[in-house]
Formats: sequence, structure tokens, C-alpha cells
Amino acid sequence: MTNNPIVDSHQHFWEIQRFDYSWMPADSPLATDYGPEELEPLLQSSSVDYTVIVQAVSSADEARWLLELAGRHDFVAGVVGWVDLTDPRVGDTLDELQKSAYFKGVRHIWEGEKDPGWIVNSGAIKGLKELARRNLTFDFLAKPPNLPFIPIVMDQIPDLRAVVDHIAKPLIAEGVIEPWLSDMRKVASINGIHCKISGMVTEADHQNWTADDIRPYMHHVLGMFGSDRLMFGSDWPVCTLAGKYGRIVDTVKEILSSQLPSVKTDIFGGTAKRFYSLNI
Repeated sequence: MTNNPIVDSHQHFWEIQRFDYSWMPADSPLATDYGPEELEPLLQSSSVDYTVIVQAVSSADEARWLLELAGRHDFVAGVVGWVDLTDPRVGDTLDELQKSAYFKGVRHIWEGEKDPGWIVNSGAIKGLKELARRNLTFDFLAKPPNLPFIPIVMDQIPDLRAVVDHIAKPLIAEGVIEPWLSDMRKVASINGIHCKISGMVTEADHQNWTADDIRPYMHHVLGMFGSDRLMFGSDWPVCTLAGKYGRIVDTVKEILSSQLPSVKTDIFGGTAKRFYSLNI
């Protein structure tokens, strides 16, 4: 392995009978089990060394299960789980999860809440303050309507170590840039906020997308965040709706091909290692 291991900062595992994946249509190609045995050969064929598993259901039991998987598979470097950020006793749950060295942070399926301002209107701020106090990370799973609320959160918790997943899911299939771009620019201006170059192909035309559809959005975030706040993620297996694992990796590599080696090193591992405090 090189001195600069390649990290996929965003992938999922699930077993359909284990938890409630009601966000997933029953007839979806995703509605089957996806585990480490399916992912490992894909990582090897794309020369990806490590991954970060990210929650897929709103369940602390899922977080416990993901931590068990991390302990059994050498390629897993960290886990981002779910806790109830509105629970006054959230610290007790975090105490338990933090007993595992693989537990790095928390995510909530914010984009699925009816209120785009859920993050500031629900009482979650107290839970986020607890994450910051413990130096844990938070993944903002946001869509464009959620973006204006991120600066409000960061004003209240300036030391929260946060990352925006999937470049906040702009409407790539429609070629829409605004208001995503203006709102992302405000987010990127906040010190310490990171962004994942992930999930883009599933916002594009699943059947017909090309690197040229993705390129302008990636260039925007590269200009706004800089490589030291950007990290690659596959969003496997969700990405399989629009392309195979290897194609996702190769597309990002192609778009970054003209960048300096240091930029690629950041995006393909260095940033994730720093942000999630990965022991790799």
C-alpha cells in the first residue's frame, strides 16, 4: 500500500430484513442485501484501500451493527452512525458508541424531513452541540432547499466538524445550477465545513449521464472548498442505480486528471483521513 491510501469516504451496507428501509421502494434494485463481501472485490479492482460506512436508517441499532462489521473487515476505517439528536439523553448513546474506535460521527436523514429547516427547528441543535463537545463529526445530508439552514447551525456551533454529503444533490439531470451554487458558496465560506464529491451520478440522468454532466458541479465545489476540504465518496450501493463502482471512481479521476497530484491526494484520501481521524 502507498503512503497515500485511497479512501472511499461514503458507502453503505444493509440487510433488508434487519432494519426498516422504508425510504427504499420495494421494487427498487437497491432492495436487496449489500454487504462487505459484495464491496470488497470492487474496492480491490479500483485500488481503493479503505472506506467509511455511513448510516442508511434512523436507528442506533444499525450503528451498533455497522461497528460490528467494521471490526470484522480490515478495509473499513470508520463508521458514521445515527443517534437521536433531539434526545436529551443522547450523550448516553454516544458514550456507548464511542467505546468503538471505529465510531467517527453521526448523520441524520435530514433531506427526508418534511420541514427543510428541521435541523434548527427540532431541538437537534443540542445534540449537535454534544457532538462538537466530543469532537465527533456530523454529515449534513442536505438537498438544495436545506442549504440556507447550514450557516444558521454553524453560527450556533462554530466548532462543529461538519461535511456536506453528495455536494447537496443539485439538479444535475436538469442542468440546474442556481440557487444551489449561491447557497453552497455561503456554506463553503464557513471555516471547517467540508464537502463530499459523492452521489452525483444518481442526481444525473441514470441511463445517459457522462462525465461532462458532472464536471461543472465538481469544478464549482473544487473552486469553493479547495481540495483540503473535499473528499471522494462512491455512495455505493446507491450509485449502482446509475453506474458501476469502477465507473464512479474513474469518472472522478477523469475530471480531476489535470489537477496537481496534491489535489488528488487530498480528495482521494487525505481529507477523509484528517476529517474522520482515520487510523490508517
